[in-house]
Amino acid sequence: MSNETLTLAAYAAGIRLADIPADVVARAERLILDFAGNIVRGGFETDSAPSLRTLVEKAGFGAPGPCTVLGEVRGYGPAAAALLNGAFGHSLDFDDTHAASSLHPSAPVIPAALAAAELTGASGADFVAAVIGGYEVCCRLGLSLDPTRHYARGFHPTATAGTFGAAAAAGRLLGLAPDAMAAAFGVAGSQAAGSLQFLANGAWNKRYQVGAAAMNGLMAALLAAEGFHGSSAAIEGEHGFLKGYSDGADPAVTVAGLGQHFETLRIGLKPYPSCRYTHAALDGLLALRAEHALTACDIQQVDIGLHRNGITLTADPLPEKRRVRAVVEGQFSMPFTAAVALDQGRFGWDDYKRLGDPVLDALSDRITVFPDPRLEDRPHPFGATLRLTTLQGVFERTIPDPSGEPETFPDDAALRTKFMTLSARVVGADAAGALADGILTLSSSDVVKLNAAASTVR
Repeated sequence: MSNETLTLAAYAAGIRLADIPADVVARAERLILDFAGNIVRGGFETDSAPSLRTLVEKAGFGAPGPCTVLGEVRGYGPAAAALLNGAFGHSLDFDDTHAASSLHPSAPVIPAALAAAELTGASGADFVAAVIGGYEVCCRLGLSLDPTRHYARGFHPTATAGTFGAAAAAGRLLGLAPDAMAAAFGVAGSQAAGSLQFLANGAWNKRYQVGAAAMNGLMAALLAAEGFHGSSAAIEGEHGFLKGYSDGADPAVTVAGLGQHFETLRIGLKPYPSCRYTHAALDGLLALRAEHALTACDIQQVDIGLHRNGITLTADPLPEKRRVRAVVEGQFSMPFTAAVALDQGRFGWDDYKRLGDPVLDALSDRITVFPDPRLEDRPHPFGATLRLTTLQGVFERTIPDPSGEPETFPDDAALRTKFMTLSARVVGADAAGALADGILTLSSSDVVKLNAAASTVR
């Protein structure tokens, strides 16, 4: 046993902004901005949002408190705020991804950190450092699990590994010493949960279990702050997280290069509100459509090759994926998202209104998705291969990496455009712009205050 739990706990407890490279800090602020836009829009335009709000009231923890749910005027208690921000922020499936671990780091980490920061009156510098610590913990755990094997067991890594990332971020802001942080990880190990069974019927579980990961990580850190005795070796132990959740985990990956190599810089942003495994194909389809002036009527057959993880999530079983009718089903359908892109030359959140459109159904029937072995054993599994048979000829393309990955990370203008598109419709352009400005200067702020801008909810 190599004490990965204690090593990771000491790192998360001691991380300071002064010890983090400037490019990592800048990247984290931009990831926070992107996720904030997802929270604001997700809380007001997703079908699951009303039931989540009702839950916190009926469950008895909807009383006013000091913590913010972005886009709302009222305050919440920390547990409710973490749950709602996490669930809302993940509901659009438009939030960031860490390709190599195949998870969404911000969704569990930022809500837990924000609640802990507002609970303690933390500075912006400490908040950003804590978020980075949370990113490093959950991404490294996701890598250690081996995403393909974790998926094969039916787990959702954003919710499982994300619980530890949330505990790390919250624990840092609560001032946990390394041994207390290890205890928080011990509690997090009992709370880490997330099933892929939501794929069976387009269920809302995925949104809730990520919000629950944020809340459970926060609660684990709060318990540890009160001296709660958590299990030891929660990560590498005989019945710990890695052995319990994967058939081929490598604990050493969790701490390799810790403090020198930042997984935070490997987090990418989404250009489309759907499963990341659809994005490379969408990039390629949109490019081919534009280059050859194609219309839906020109398309005779589309063959899309994906990594086997992408098949599991977006193309199996293919007949059902061609006839999706709920938003979650659409978010995890390669045929539907491809049909939208080919039909209209774009794909955005508002296009889920086209679920059930007979034009898209007919086009989906001409789309085949298959596991392409050429996409295996790559640095990450998000590439795609395309073969379009059209009235104008046959066009082929390989897209190794989807847009928005670190090598093609959007510039600040593109980031702000996405944020404003998501949030201004809810809180107004002035409030959204002020919120964006505040987030991009968080590391130099004396206190984390992200609720002042959300004062004109529509």
